[in-house]
Amino acid sequence: MNAVEVQYTVKAEYVETNKANIQQVMSDLKEINSPDIQYSAFLLDDSKLFVHFVMRANDEAQKTPSELPSFQEFQRQLRESGPEAPPNGENLSSGRVFLGYFLTVF
Repeated sequence: MNAVEVQYTVKAEYVETNKANIQQVMSDLKEINSPDIQYSAFLLDDSKLFVHFVMRANDEAQKTPSELPSFQEFQRQLRESGPEAPPNGENLSSGRVFLGYFLTVF
């Protein structure tokens, strides 16, 4: 099991575009329908801070999100938008345990 948390802050004028790009990624992941991938994204109360949680059960599942064209486009546009705080990822697999169930909420 591999779990990663990524946080970043976008400019106010980019929030809606980012949400739409994330929705496309989620739609593509839903279409794949792999039980080995759980991906959740949240927009926090300040309305510019995004948090993503990704849990992948095996090596094959670890490649899946980043290989999606929609995910690659999401990343490209995010980089080009000049985020206020760039994506910062943290591997949660070492030393942390999550007890619960993730729902994809957005």
